[in-house]
Amino acid sequence: MNQEQLQKVQQAGGFIAALDQSGGSSPKALAGYGVPESAYSTDEEMFGLIHEMRTRIITSDSFGGDRLIGAILFADTIRRQIEGVSSVEYLWKVKGVVPFLKADEGLASEQNSVQLMKPMAGLDQLLEEGREQGVFGTKMRSVIKMADPKGIEAIVEQQFEVGERILSAGLVPILEPEVDINSPEKSEAEDMLLAAIMDRIGGLDEPGVMFKLTIPDQDNLYGPLVEHPKVVRVAALSGGYSHTEACERLARQPGMVASFSRALLEGLTVSQSKEDFDEVLGQLIGNVYAASTT
Repeated sequence: MNQEQLQKVQQAGGFIAALDQSGGSSPKALAGYGVPESAYSTDEEMFGLIHEMRTRIITSDSFGGDRLIGAILFADTIRRQIEGVSSVEYLWKVKGVVPFLKADEGLASEQNSVQLMKPMAGLDQLLEEGREQGVFGTKMRSVIKMADPKGIEAIVEQQFEVGERILSAGLVPILEPEVDINSPEKSEAEDMLLAAIMDRIGGLDEPGVMFKLTIPDQDNLYGPLVEHPKVVRVAALSGGYSHTEACERLARQPGMVASFSRALLEGLTVSQSKEDFDEVLGQLIGNVYAASTT
């Protein structure tokens, strides 16, 4: 494990960019960027376009380790290059941003008001590939729809089980049990989630895990996780909130840092000039950085 990266993730001010759009989420990300589905006809073409978008973001003068702690990448991205070097190497050695890798393979069908992660048959191979590329950690997402104790327990059990496998492989996992922002039982689900996490967290090996959680309705709800010795860092997902609302809500959560995707890219378009693109991205990054360091 890279100790310089660990120190940055644990201590640096800033936030984590979520640039890990997969096959399911890439069309929406491209549409928001101004690239319609008619612009591509195969997955290969789609992933090429999404890599061009990510490359434009990562190579921007506005994007760097002064305000970003890390960035989460999709597996397709770590197999590609940016300006002639591997994406992971460019991110860390050129930009000073710690690289993470999306490890899950999507969501299973809803059961007990949650969506667990699909089985990850290729996880060991992906972790080996990530280590070889120089990835620091991973991220994996599941979703809670309602305050169902059985479902939430199953989510936490799966997240920790896979997280422990990732720790054993020498990487730091980001556990992401997202609570749907539109849930009518959002607050109750968040209380249940925190209790279930606290029941499991003490038995983790060093250096511990990270969390990526929905911004809670009760301010500072996740303070016990922020302060826990087995937690490397606690990040917040935007979850469908607008850029402005996500930043406003995050600023009220001491110790939590952003790990935004849609709320980080809001207002960026393929048709913008380099100057306009860098200016808009710089404003977005500045807002998210401020909310993450309040």
